Amino acid sequence: MFEFMTIRELYEIVMSGSHVELDSMEYVQLQGWIRTNRCSGKLGFIELNDGTYFRNAQLVYMQELKNFSEVEKYPTGAAVTITGKLKLTPQGKQPFEIVVTEAVLEGDCDRDYPLQKKRHSFEYMREIPHLRPRANTFYAIFRLRSVLSMAIHEFFQDQGFVYVHTPIITGNDGEGAGEMFRATTIDNTEFENDFFGKESFLTVTGQLHVEAFAMAFRDVYTFGPAFRAENSNTSRHASEFWMIEPEIAFADLEDNMNLIEDMIKYCIDYVLENAPEEMKFFNSMIDKECIARIAKVRDSEFKRMTYSEAIELLKQADVKFENKVEWGMDLNSEHERYICEKIIDGPVFLTDYPKDIKAFYMRLNDDNQTVAACDLLVPGVGELVGGSQREERYDVLDKRMSEMGMTKDNLQWYMDLRRFGGCRHAGFGLGFDRLLMYLTGMQNIRDVEPFPRTPRNLVF
Repeated sequence: MFEFMTIRELYEIVMSGSHVELDSMEYVQLQGWIRTNRCSGKLGFIELNDGTYFRNAQLVYMQELKNFSEVEKYPTGAAVTITGKLKLTPQGKQPFEIVVTEAVLEGDCDRDYPLQKKRHSFEYMREIPHLRPRANTFYAIFRLRSVLSMAIHEFFQDQGFVYVHTPIITGNDGEGAGEMFRATTIDNTEFENDFFGKESFLTVTGQLHVEAFAMAFRDVYTFGPAFRAENSNTSRHASEFWMIEPEIAFADLEDNMNLIEDMIKYCIDYVLENAPEEMKFFNSMIDKECIARIAKVRDSEFKRMTYSEAIELLKQADVKFENKVEWGMDLNSEHERYICEKIIDGPVFLTDYPKDIKAFYMRLNDDNQTVAACDLLVPGVGELVGGSQREERYDVLDKRMSEMGMTKDNLQWYMDLRRFGGCRHAGFGLGFDRLLMYLTGMQNIRDVEPFPRTPRNLVF
């Protein structure tokens, strides 16, 4: 008799040294896909992966196998069911191997299979996104994507936050930038005849809608897709991406920064604990400083510095920046990285930015020049998180929107939140894909998204 097992279960049992369990399952059955198959004529080795664990299981097959001549021809990529005898190999590269007693080909693989045993460039892999999860780097990144998603939900759920599904189709431009994809069923601009009877778009943020729920549930978050019709071909921009956006009521900017710090540290701990093999891979193959870099951030105190203080320090720096430093500018990555890498040598919040470079909903400070905003800067990338205390005063928000020339009709509901029991509240936005890049050392957002959408790129 045999026992059906996953590769993850086998590794966990073998590594735990539970001999009672091992003794009770002399024969096991596995199902998965062949990563490599090599045969010397009398002895063959298959590396099998079943999608449950980063490491493969080594299968050994010998001439005594009934269909040996067929098995030695099983190609990379083929799906198989294997039954065999479990053999512990504590002195080998793998802690165990399976001596095959039966092999069944479940799904053959054409010999022109694009993924062979060699290193393919990331650029090439972007052309075959339906197959790239089978390659080590992407297998690791997409499992980590799943693990990190769970970290986000567990962090907020454990603190009593309510998860809100904000709309994908909206009539609001949450950022006021105008870079939105129109959602329409017509070929003209007669929007009164369109599906919704008005102009509608794919959302750029769930923030405005989640603020409404914060006024009922106090602590809430949304975690879902966002869309920007920004014609930017950088390694950090995508047209479709995922955003984490919490909102906390009866809270100010300081509360907001504390929440950001707690969440980032929690996520780092979570992936190191729950995806150790994947993180070892990134540390070995992608970024040699990966684990040390994020562990240092986890163990650091997140400093605070005002935007104005940062500008003065940048002006005094003995460095020739590509972009001239002056108060009122939107800091570039070179400035952000200099601040957190050279001045602070660790994570730092920049606060109180000029109002003219920030969104309309951020709370105006008493100086009437800056807003209660914060950006978290971390070594290696610069800005990682952006947040703010929201403007809870109706008259101040109304005036701010007028100054920016914004149309208020579609946002009157948002302004009304200030009239109907409004209170101090704050929140932030964290690009989930960029967080993945930061944790792993991956350099292009296209390589952490399953099916990336960027300008002039819609592969499937």
